Amino acid sequence: MTLALILSAIAMTLIVGVRYLLASGAFALATRARHPNLYTGLDPQIRREIGWSLASAAIYGVPAGIVAWGWQNRGWTRIYADVHAYPLWYWPVSVLLYLVAHDTWFYWTHRWMHRPAVFKAAHAVHHASRPPTAWAAMAFHPIEAVTGAVVIPLLVFLIPIHIGALGLVLTVMTVMGVTNHMGWEIFPRFLWQGHLGGWLITASHHQRHHEQYGCNYGLYFRFWDRLCGTDHGLGDFGRAHAQAARRVAGLSADAGRPAAGERRAGQPFGHRDRPVALGQGDDPAVPDRRPG
Repeated sequence: MTLALILSAIAMTLIVGVRYLLASGAFALATRARHPNLYTGLDPQIRREIGWSLASAAIYGVPAGIVAWGWQNRGWTRIYADVHAYPLWYWPVSVLLYLVAHDTWFYWTHRWMHRPAVFKAAHAVHHASRPPTAWAAMAFHPIEAVTGAVVIPLLVFLIPIHIGALGLVLTVMTVMGVTNHMGWEIFPRFLWQGHLGGWLITASHHQRHHEQYGCNYGLYFRFWDRLCGTDHGLGDFGRAHAQAARRVAGLSADAGRPAAGERRAGQPFGHRDRPVALGQGDDPAVPDRRPG
């Protein structure tokens, strides 16, 4: 039994890790096709995001693997495979119930992680991505990863759900986790600027959270943000795109700059290039405001 649990946890860790690499990689490629220079100059940050995300994959995979083994071998959980076990109308309802429950859990744990002490100890890892990229979806400190890893394994013991509906929930969770951090809107304008956009969270809404920190804490829906007065509207991608343009310009300038000790043609000896001062918003270590 112990060996079977370990193997199940390892298998699920690999599944979560591969799912992350495929999803984030696919949307990163879409970003390169749509906005070729958006992630230019962010290679060190992206490597860090991937490292934290793969570590988080193990934290997500272990409880998921244990629960999966228990469901298959001991009848744990309220996951069912027979589509007729519950009325057909319950299938979409169960998906909505899971998303609402997950969103509620995420909102309140996210607000907790923005308390100064917790932010400094854990959540700052995620906010070190300035601007976030498609690779930042699971870039969490282990403390934060645990808060995200336990929610679905807990829900399957409480709320009945068909295995296919659970797969849809996990797909939505993965897609929204990646697209909310891409730095641009992949969804049609009517979805995020129309009536639905007043209640659904997409990249524009989460972008404001990464700009201002103390707002827009939700994951799928804007209900809790609206109810608690933490909804500050949609963010502006213009700043991130302007930063990308400056990085590209800086790399181009560096490419034409002579190596240390080398003198440009016509440049007097002793000349030194003055560094360009960055504004507060350009420094990844300096937030726009204190976390709320």
